[in-house]
Amino acid sequence: MSGDEWTVARYLATRLEQLGIRYLFGVPGDFLGPFLTIMQETTGVRWIGTPTEMGGGYAADAYARVRAADTDPEKGEVGVGAVAVTYGVGAFSLLNAIGGAYVEDVPLIAINAAPSYEQWLNQQAVGLLTSHMSPRRESNLAVYRQVTVDAQLLSNPGLAPSQIDSAITACLTERKPVYLEVMEDLWHAPCAPPQGELRAHGRTFTKRNEEMLAKAVKAAVALIDAFGTPIVWAGEELVRHRLEDELLDFVQSTEMQFCTTVGAKSVVSERHPRFAGVYNGRASLPEIRETFQNAGCRIGLGTWSTSKNLGGEQSIGDDWIVAARDGVSVGSKYFPEVQLGRFIRALRDALSGRTFPADHFALAHAAGLDVPASTAAFLDSLSATEYPAELTYDSFFAHMNHFLEHRATGGDPQAPSPFTVVSDAAFALLGSMNLRITERAGFLAQNSWLSIGYSVGAATGVALGRQQPMKRPLVFVGDGSFQEICQELSTQVRHHLRPVVFVLDNEGFYGIEQMLVSPCYYKDRPSNGADFYNVLHPWRYEKLAEVFGTDKDRMHGREVSTHAELDALLAEIADPGDDLNHAPILARVRLSRHDYPRALQYKIDERCP
Repeated sequence: MSGDEWTVARYLATRLEQLGIRYLFGVPGDFLGPFLTIMQETTGVRWIGTPTEMGGGYAADAYARVRAADTDPEKGEVGVGAVAVTYGVGAFSLLNAIGGAYVEDVPLIAINAAPSYEQWLNQQAVGLLTSHMSPRRESNLAVYRQVTVDAQLLSNPGLAPSQIDSAITACLTERKPVYLEVMEDLWHAPCAPPQGELRAHGRTFTKRNEEMLAKAVKAAVALIDAFGTPIVWAGEELVRHRLEDELLDFVQSTEMQFCTTVGAKSVVSERHPRFAGVYNGRASLPEIRETFQNAGCRIGLGTWSTSKNLGGEQSIGDDWIVAARDGVSVGSKYFPEVQLGRFIRALRDALSGRTFPADHFALAHAAGLDVPASTAAFLDSLSATEYPAELTYDSFFAHMNHFLEHRATGGDPQAPSPFTVVSDAAFALLGSMNLRITERAGFLAQNSWLSIGYSVGAATGVALGRQQPMKRPLVFVGDGSFQEICQELSTQVRHHLRPVVFVLDNEGFYGIEQMLVSPCYYKDRPSNGADFYNVLHPWRYEKLAEVFGTDKDRMHGREVSTHAELDALLAEIADPGDDLNHAPILARVRLSRHDYPRALQYKIDERCP
């Protein structure tokens, strides 16, 4: 291809490069091959082939998240990920990952290489099906329309540039995935070159919006006056819209304490003096739940009210303010089309000169609740140096908390962490949500969609997205989740990405499913009442290092059953010069099948008298 020749493949690859995308993830195929060749020849975007389409989607999702967190939106920088697969079998395998990005507002570009226009005409005329083709011509397109904000079928090279630009603009504007299905014979087809750069188009701020904002703020101030002692609940949209500075300005101006949702964990450093932990409804640690509910009123900023961050509790009552999803609820009143960033700034200004410096743990303690006497005392209690004889979920994460706060940084609590924590769903998430993350955007989890195995594929995207400065993914994943997608470790070995993956092995058991369906299994030890469908085939997880590693591309496998063994492993990981840290690490953590995070004790108390 000559330097001045533009094709649809070069056009799309160039648009990806202009967005700051450096890696395209996915699984190749004959329909996709021509695009990858042209992309390699004409741009700096590099192909990262993954063993599974779902794993490629997870990697692209995490890459988009960390790039969004590390870019400067004021400079017009964006954080977007991209994944490419081949029609039918590849696209349907990818669908789950794109569904998760759609639910959690992650901007992704999904590229599906389809059969040629000639093959489509053959199918239409005589019913001839080529590889991976469905008799329903729009089957792939129709499915992806359910989980994207724009889905385009590219069959005409003359229209392709405008379709590509339209979809990417929607991706940037809505911060959600888009889908491009490109027929194979378009890759080499000539088209016009790109014109200008693509950007998000925000909603205009009208006079009507200004009036609605003023009404919402007035109502919010009245509610705060009526109930007093507010506590802030910082949520996911602060992360997605990069509003961490607005949050900091608000809490510093008002001196309000704040909790976060799991999805907004580490929106700012959790060493902030006003931070009071992660509130996750009834799945919170009991101390956090008691203090959060003991506040006079609650102010949700960008919080998504899901069953996973509320545990079934009522999210909006007379003593709640919730600003999210382009509206504000104040008690029973609702104010539509109020932009979150503007609301935070306007409420801060309306409260100017007033402060609410309550320590909610101290207030709850004084009210007779069984909580520590101060927030600082509680947060310090989450990190431990003395442990029980038996390795449990809670003692494991207390040990890891101490490691992250005091040892991973060489003993300097102000030094940047070498890790980004990546958590999977279920018990792993309930344990890791209480780790104290000292750096902004130092924690990543798929907390709404909760596709098990996400963390293992996501580690690839985190590692490639955070190379300057380099952050190692520190992954916590349950054994059932890990079995879904263990092969994604091979990508990390191949590209020398060096994650540390802790597989929480509770003797081959879907612990969270047992807890949700029949929690009484956990009440009386030992019990043989486990539901048969929650039992997994046991693996020797640490031995997978021998499967994925080679003499050239190494991987290390370890097994820990005690705190002494865990401490020895963490000492090696904390030493940058240790040979162990030159390759990925897979550590099997042996736990009892009857153990569970204490955050779930309420399930047993409610259903097992």
